[in-house]
Amino acid sequence: MKKTFKIFLLCAGTVMLILVTATSLFIYRIKNGFPVKFETDHPVINFPAAKPAILLFSKTTGYRHSESIDAAKRVFLNMSKKNGWYIYETEKGGVFFGELLKNFKVIIINNGTGRLLNAEQQMAVKEFVESGGTLMGIHSAGDFSHNDWPWMNKNLIGASFSHHPLHPQLQAAKVNIEKDIDSTFTHQRPASWKQTDEWYIYYSKPKGVRIVAYIDGETILPSGNLFLIQNKDFGMGKHQPVAWYRNVGQGKTFYTSMGHDTAVWKNENFVQLLQNAVLWSIK
Repeated sequence: MKKTFKIFLLCAGTVMLILVTATSLFIYRIKNGFPVKFETDHPVINFPAAKPAILLFSKTTGYRHSESIDAAKRVFLNMSKKNGWYIYETEKGGVFFGELLKNFKVIIINNGTGRLLNAEQQMAVKEFVESGGTLMGIHSAGDFSHNDWPWMNKNLIGASFSHHPLHPQLQAAKVNIEKDIDSTFTHQRPASWKQTDEWYIYYSKPKGVRIVAYIDGETILPSGNLFLIQNKDFGMGKHQPVAWYRNVGQGKTFYTSMGHDTAVWKNENFVQLLQNAVLWSIK
């Protein structure tokens, strides 16, 4: 009987150790990205004449929003055909090289997570924007997995990510467009629309930005509490920003925290918002 009990304890302890290890690795991957590889080979790109070039970068080393990433690729490709843009889509960081980036008007980080670029490539993005380019970020480009890139966190996001709701994770809310913004963003846009998404909660509102869109944060259930994490039961109040822009040097940045799953890419109002953001970027 004692031997059986000891075997039981040993098995239970082993299972617990495996669960704790697996959970720790999962959390580490979500917050830091793993495994991480920085690609340095520069691609050869034949840029078509007289077409604004857009770099759609979909690399992930942390959590991957696979369906949303793929849906975004299709949407931006359709946009490019309609508007006469050239889209270069990649998940390899070798394109982030000064001489190559000079050919692009816009860089879009399409739900990127984790460590994406090495220090030299990050500097190339900084110089690209400050020299007149535009950096756009979608959804998880603004989560907590980019701590190795403080320039982006400051100049694209401007706030520290806390959590997203879990009870439930996806919730419907009314997205409202601000009135006193660049008119490009209001083109063919209703004043508001309903959208179901994963609404990011930040510790504060973004600093130094012009808000484009917001939701009433008091209409959603913001709690992100889970198991031992019990300090995430807060939201951002009635005016919760979900899209914003700013000037950076001679360039600019635009970010939206919307865009979690494939369904949002079927929402014509959300898609039009992003099309307007690209038009604003290249004008």
